[in-house]
Amino acid sequence: MNGGVPPDSLSAVRDELARTGSEVTPHQVARALRQRGRPVGDAEVLAVHDALRRDVLGAGPLEDLLALPGVTDVLVNGAEEVWIDRGQGLELTSVRFDDEDAVRRLAQRLATVGGRRLDTASPYVDLRLPDGTRFHAVLHPIARPGTMISLRVPSRRTLDLAAIEASGAISSDGAALLRQVVARRLAFLVTGGTGTGKTTLLGALLSLVDPAHRIVLVEDASELRPQHPHVVALESRPANVEGAGEVPLRTLVRQALRMRPDRLVVGEVRGAEVVDLMAAMNTGHEGGCGTLHANSAGDVPARIESLAMAAGLGREAAASQLASAVDAVIHLDRGPAGQRAVREIGVVVRTGATAEVLTAVRFGSEQGTECGPGFARLEMLLAR
Repeated sequence: MNGGVPPDSLSAVRDELARTGSEVTPHQVARALRQRGRPVGDAEVLAVHDALRRDVLGAGPLEDLLALPGVTDVLVNGAEEVWIDRGQGLELTSVRFDDEDAVRRLAQRLATVGGRRLDTASPYVDLRLPDGTRFHAVLHPIARPGTMISLRVPSRRTLDLAAIEASGAISSDGAALLRQVVARRLAFLVTGGTGTGKTTLLGALLSLVDPAHRIVLVEDASELRPQHPHVVALESRPANVEGAGEVPLRTLVRQALRMRPDRLVVGEVRGAEVVDLMAAMNTGHEGGCGTLHANSAGDVPARIESLAMAAGLGREAAASQLASAVDAVIHLDRGPAGQRAVREIGVVVRTGATAEVLTAVRFGSEQGTECGPGFARLEMLLAR
């Protein structure tokens, strides 16, 4: 776990420094090691010192994984399994923890860094760390085979649409269509499953927005970093340990409407805020957008309706709002090898008392790019 440092040496030094209240310095580490009654060299002192600093100040044995180029997720399944995702699917790493206690300590320390508690009375936590990393943990024995840690790593740079096209995630024809969607100020949702690249694509599309326009971002956790000269952001806040101080996403959407947005963006639509977002899109706020978890573009109306109904809006009213508010759906998924790709652009239409998404263009089939039944409507929207 710690660069060849014997676990018993590390544990003994940690206990001694905790007992005496000493800082983690090479001098104090050397003193603690010598108290074990055997000679120690400079190499061992430095190795133990570095390992303890990672445990106390960083992400412990996960530090090197988080620094790897292209890593989007680091997943800990107890002491024996640590996985990473570099955009091509999950990979099992050689990193291991000494024991369950080591995983638990790391999870609790990261929770403390984020200002939250993680213990038997409150055995799970979801928060954003100061560097932007999304941190989620569930303690053992609720989680098996041990304490689970999930880290979503923020992108170190915002990919533009050209880079996404170069990666093979979308064809040149598809990229041209997306540029038109942004230029014509269509309201759209970027949809897909977890880890399909929704936030990355949305950030790239927002970077194409007219520089004269003001973008107001509303997010649960600050992830979007569009390359644009006028971006302001609001971030929700969970309740503190006393249950006070919560600022929900829905409240922030309402606040954003008073901030003169040319583009209102909800980073991830997953609750009652969908009602306020659709209302905003229906009252002259063109070009609004966001991301939404959905298994397919066709599932989007049912997903929106269920979220809206939970917020007190009837199904028919939700369908009517959706059809009026959202012009296009851009859907992504992962291929068999884990590669992310834009699969479909759909348009939202009203059909009686419900709404549905018609495929306008489908990408990546054996025939290449295919036009669907919604293509004529997409052309009409882009021509207006």
